[in-house]
Amino acid sequence: MGVQHQNQMKTEIFKEYTNKLLDAFDITRDEMFSKSKRRDLVDARQTLYYACSKRPMRVVYIQKYMKESGYDVGHTTILHGIKEIEKKVKSDKDYADLLKHLRS
Repeated sequence: MGVQHQNQMKTEIFKEYTNKLLDAFDITRDEMFSKSKRRDLVDARQTLYYACSKRPMRVVYIQKYMKESGYDVGHTTILHGIKEIEKKVKSDKDYADLLKHLRS
């Protein structure tokens, strides 16, 4: 599989997860990729980082796709978000269910 094809595949996964999370969190694309620190928006972005990381998608690609979507985020912020969602998945059945739904 060529690099170009692989990048296209990862882009499609990112877009699919984004669209599902927009519905799940009942937010707009503009809200998702805004600089707002509103709790639901932060949760949505962190869930996106986590879901992509489990594909597996490298953090550098998640960062690239976030920037292309209008949200410039650092490596450490993405890693922090992934860890936060890992905790939520272990302690909150609704989060575990949400992530199962994303992958289906």
